[in-house]
Amino acid sequence: MSIRPVKSIVESKPTMEGAGVQLRRAFGFGETAEYDPFLLLDDFRNDNPGAYLAGFPWHPHRGIETITYVLAGEVDHGDSLGNKGTLGAGDVQWMTAGSGIMHQEMPRGDAQGRMHGFQLWANLPSSLKMTKPRYQDVKAAEIPEIVDDDGTRLRVITGEFWGKRGPVDGVAADPRYLDIFVPPGRRKTFKVEIERHAFAYVFEGAGTFRDSSQPFGVLTEKEVAGREVKLRETTGNRSLVLFGTGDEVTVQAGEQGIRFLLVSGKPIEEPVAWYGPIVMNNKAELQQAMTELRNGTFIKG
Repeated sequence: MSIRPVKSIVESKPTMEGAGVQLRRAFGFGETAEYDPFLLLDDFRNDNPGAYLAGFPWHPHRGIETITYVLAGEVDHGDSLGNKGTLGAGDVQWMTAGSGIMHQEMPRGDAQGRMHGFQLWANLPSSLKMTKPRYQDVKAAEIPEIVDDDGTRLRVITGEFWGKRGPVDGVAADPRYLDIFVPPGRRKTFKVEIERHAFAYVFEGAGTFRDSSQPFGVLTEKEVAGREVKLRETTGNRSLVLFGTGDEVTVQAGEQGIRFLLVSGKPIEEPVAWYGPIVMNNKAELQQAMTELRNGTFIKG
């Protein structure tokens, strides 16, 4: 077994999307080859309703899958095919946009005004870019939760882990998407097959991810660019950890424990051309999609 080294750790960056939703972007809309088959991860978390109630009104998707995971509050959603519903705390929606869909997502806070969730984009290979759109709406109670003897808690959203399989299936990238909490002071190792790209996103507590010899901690984007700043030991809230090659990830939890998403998938290794929420393989396909949006032929059925 070999522990995966940490290639980089960066803090998610404040940005604005939709009709004015304030969120944090961990990665996306740039060079994402190291995350392949994943394209983007957004953390939409706020206790101020004015920062999120405007939501994400009608917008197109093509060529990708979007994974929405809600931790607090609710998200009302609907699409051009007539699907609609509400995601609550702990729920997941896995949408295969495929050949094209118009979609909206409107967040609402809980009784205290809190809203928290994540949206992850997974790429589709060229052979499935124009597949028929579909939804997988998963309620919190359907997601397996494992509690280890040491108090480690793990939810398996998709993929198989520790003998449990997540309820989302048929996803092209064959990803594994885990929500993990490691209790204070515990050191834990998680298997990740060597052929997968993998990253962690810390959203509660703090801890240290390690390779075989050295601890790694949070770097700002400026520090990553400089490459001369000494690595700080603790990895904290809103930190994205990109791992190198190996078949295990090890984390040492801090005084409050640590909770993070651990996401891995087999790279597609195809050209990526995107324009906002439309992701194809080349510019000609993007231009075709934009032409279809203008002339009303974007939705295929």
